[in-house]
Amino acid sequence: MTDAVRLKARLGRVLDPVGGAGAAYALRSDFDLNPGAERPTRQLRPAAVLILIIAGGEEPRVLMTRRSDSLASHTGQIAFPGGRLDPGETAVEAALREAQEEVALSSDGVEVLGQGDPYETGTGFLVTPVVAWTTASPRTEPNPDEVAEVFEVPWAFLMDAANHRQDHYELEGQPRRYFWAMPYGERYIWGVTAGILRALHDRLEARAGEAAA
Repeated sequence: MTDAVRLKARLGRVLDPVGGAGAAYALRSDFDLNPGAERPTRQLRPAAVLILIIAGGEEPRVLMTRRSDSLASHTGQIAFPGGRLDPGETAVEAALREAQEEVALSSDGVEVLGQGDPYETGTGFLVTPVVAWTTASPRTEPNPDEVAEVFEVPWAFLMDAANHRQDHYELEGQPRRYFWAMPYGERYIWGVTAGILRALHDRLEARAGEAAA
């Protein structure tokens, strides 16, 4: 059995089954590293992202994007393809639709494996991570209105806790805010994207410990 086949089987065991219209509540959030921060009571807006693992080649990799420099918010940040759910849409449907709209990713050859921990963002979204699998690097074309660049990051790098660090920023008159970061070369993976990856790492490690017990 190859490493890729073992990884796929492991993910199938630890991920949640594919559900309906997104998550009901958050298991992880931007507030995890900031327990003293004010957490508003609000109706979270459902969203989904696609974590596409590409198994072809020497090692599994993850498809990621750099957001367009012309966007009004989160300009130039590293992100997964994704966005808010349309009415009546499931998390899987939204993640695949957004990937098609943002980077022209075809769902042909993409196998959905399951869902990760629902994540609450500081901006009021409840994000369902949809984890999917493909055996070769897909053909992509960034939508210039949304995406500046499409690239791949080794799965092993993203899942290595040695590459995870807690960084922070300070805005005038506000307390220091901490967030997960995973710098990869000249690319700075941080915030919600890094938080979702850290949650996936923790889930894999926890289930591995349960299996060994």
